[in-house]
Amino acid sequence: MAKKEKRVIAKLRSKFRLVVLNDETFEEKISLKLSRLNVFLVLTIAAILLIGSTIMLVAFTPLREYIPGYASTELRRTALDLTIKADSLEAQLAYNKQYLNNIKNIINGEPIDPESFRQSDTTISAGDMDQSVSKADSALRKTVEEEERFNISAGTNKSLAGFSFIAPVKGLLTSNYDSGLEHFGVDVTAKRNTPIKACLSGTVIFSQWTTETGYVMIIQHAKELLSVYKHCSALLKQPGERVQTGQAIAIIGNSGENSTGPHLHFELWHQGNAVNPENFISF
Repeated sequence: MAKKEKRVIAKLRSKFRLVVLNDETFEEKISLKLSRLNVFLVLTIAAILLIGSTIMLVAFTPLREYIPGYASTELRRTALDLTIKADSLEAQLAYNKQYLNNIKNIINGEPIDPESFRQSDTTISAGDMDQSVSKADSALRKTVEEEERFNISAGTNKSLAGFSFIAPVKGLLTSNYDSGLEHFGVDVTAKRNTPIKACLSGTVIFSQWTTETGYVMIIQHAKELLSVYKHCSALLKQPGERVQTGQAIAIIGNSGENSTGPHLHFELWHQGNAVNPENFISF
């Protein structure tokens, strides 16, 4: 066995001469002494270097983008951005869906969940806020409290006290606000074809016919305030239109199954809560 191994080793180490000759003159150009072992080692080292270089090129250069199965850095970044945007859109879509459901409940005179009108994601918690009261703040609070003592709107909804409302229509109040009877607005009678005016500047978000309340318009105002106008005979504005305070938006009417005569059913909703319009508007 030892003799056989020696013959193999001797065979691998056997020298051969590689000669390059000029074909015409037979002049020797290159002459190399080679053995099978040398050729094997050179080819192995060359193969290792080639494989290593290829791996380095694929791993650390933009060439990997041209290899099937490898995603480019820009593509991965774009995919991540799209994933984040899709997640945000899903949350916003759910909020918009709940918002539209609340508007539907308002149109039908049904109660709604006040919390559903607020975005659920908050970045600051009450525990993170500095709740200490300075002397200047205490003095300002005392001054404001003294001024509000004789304010007729104090205690009703202070966040709406700064709005300058106007009556959507002047007439006779035939039905007052009564949340116990689920009558979340007031009924005002007026002559036929009397124009109904926007009580405050805002954007029309609903302007359609409904079976129970006829022609209905809803206007979105600042600070999550909605005004609702029901039983109109005609609507003068379309969803998305911007209206100004006092601008004619509809005509008083007697439309809808729940109407008993020409009148306007008017509602105010703030942050998902029905508000008594008589606290802020003189009809």
